[in-house]
Amino acid sequence: MRRPVGRLVGRRRFGSVRAKASLGATAVVAVALVAAGLAVLLSLRSNLTEQADRQADRAAREVALDIASQVPDRVAYADLELPDEEDHPVRVTDEDGRLLVAGEGLERISGTGVRAAGERATARPGAGGTASGSRQAEGDDEADGRDRNGDGRDGDGRDGDDDDPAVGEIGDTTTYGSGSATVDGDSADYRFATIEATDRAGETVLVQAGAPLADRQSAVRTTGLAMLAGLPVLLLVVGGVTWLMTRRALRPVEGIRRELAAITASEDLSRRVPEPATHDEVARLARTTNETLTALEASVERQRRFVADASHELRSPIASLRTQLEVGEAHPALLDVPGAVADTVRLQRLAADLLLLARLDAGERPVRAARFDLGALAHEEVSQRTADRCPVVLDVRPGAEVAGSSGQLARVLGNLLDNAQRHAAGSVTASVRRSGATVVLAVADDGPGVPEAERERVFERFVRLDDARSRDDGGAGLGLAIARDVAERHGGTLTAGRAERGGALFELRLPAAD
Repeated sequence: MRRPVGRLVGRRRFGSVRAKASLGATAVVAVALVAAGLAVLLSLRSNLTEQADRQADRAAREVALDIASQVPDRVAYADLELPDEEDHPVRVTDEDGRLLVAGEGLERISGTGVRAAGERATARPGAGGTASGSRQAEGDDEADGRDRNGDGRDGDGRDGDDDDPAVGEIGDTTTYGSGSATVDGDSADYRFATIEATDRAGETVLVQAGAPLADRQSAVRTTGLAMLAGLPVLLLVVGGVTWLMTRRALRPVEGIRRELAAITASEDLSRRVPEPATHDEVARLARTTNETLTALEASVERQRRFVADASHELRSPIASLRTQLEVGEAHPALLDVPGAVADTVRLQRLAADLLLLARLDAGERPVRAARFDLGALAHEEVSQRTADRCPVVLDVRPGAEVAGSSGQLARVLGNLLDNAQRHAAGSVTASVRRSGATVVLAVADDGPGVPEAERERVFERFVRLDDARSRDDGGAGLGLAIARDVAERHGGTLTAGRAERGGALFELRLPAAD
């Protein structure tokens, strides 16, 4: 089933790193801005509310002080000087909630938690705010136990509340609440302060004054609208900047991707991806990619040479064997059976070497659990070499246990001895000894030796030095390459040097089993 092209393009666009980074940054900034905006609005609302509380408290205390300072016989609530009603609506009630005086034009006050004239119920829970350490202004005697006898005691003779004001004083506690007031037919929200005052006649009254909340509401509303208007703009700016910066940062990555795609299409491993002139992760990625391409190119080139050399090496014995068989078929008396057998053996050995190299290239490693004595393995291998041109002198010392594949290490020793037999003048020596945490297997001959400049090259595959070019002795240039690969996969090393008698010296060093 084919998917719509538009849907695939959309998924590719919004599934990119740029899109994800931009969306993520925008979401984070949006959450941060919303949280900061709420904090600012709450802080602004709290500060303006405190300011209104101070204004309402100041107005209530002015009226309360006026009441507390009047002469007892001359207390006239109708003659009290009240603040401007639009700014500070004021009313005074007795302890039972009966209205004593109210500002001119004040029709009603509601939602403050203090009863209006004629109400008998206790203030509703949660109706209006309360100040720290304050108590709700109650009206009935049973609820707040106010002095009704004028002697400083409750109606039942108990001592009055410590917070009740004395005669001619005002209370220390102010109760705050939010509500609404209707002045001259217009209703508005106010912040009310309620305070108790006792005149010189001993009568306790409640003075309630308000401060308008219109400025607070306007400031909070204006700030909120400004934030809501600026939030999309800020998010667009953040998203756009993140998109541009991410695109600029990922531009080298896109160049690397395009070059890798071109390399894959052309199969030209000699090409390299561009490396930006920076010192960030993208530059390190480009360098690592080029190093990988270099290693891959070398591996492919080595594989090509291996295939070419293997084909060349296989062609000679196969052609020789075919020629002998064709001659034998035409002239049976001329068939060189020993030569055919030798070519067959050589072909078999070459095929075995190629198979072992393929297994080593595939990453095959020896089984580490197998422990054996390398000296005993050397004794067994030397004892089976009865057809060698030069006798092998073996020197084995105890304590030479190693771990690994005995078959592969026997192949290493056999290859080293074969190489020594081809180049020795008259003697070959082999020794096995323990040197610290290493077991050393050394094979030396008295031949011409290996030139110092060629001591690493001899371990390359299908490499034969000029004085060893003849294929008649069975050398194909794979023995030393196989020996080094096996040594490295056993955690050891194989090096070429100069023997005491001037010939070649090959030393295999393996970690001891213990």
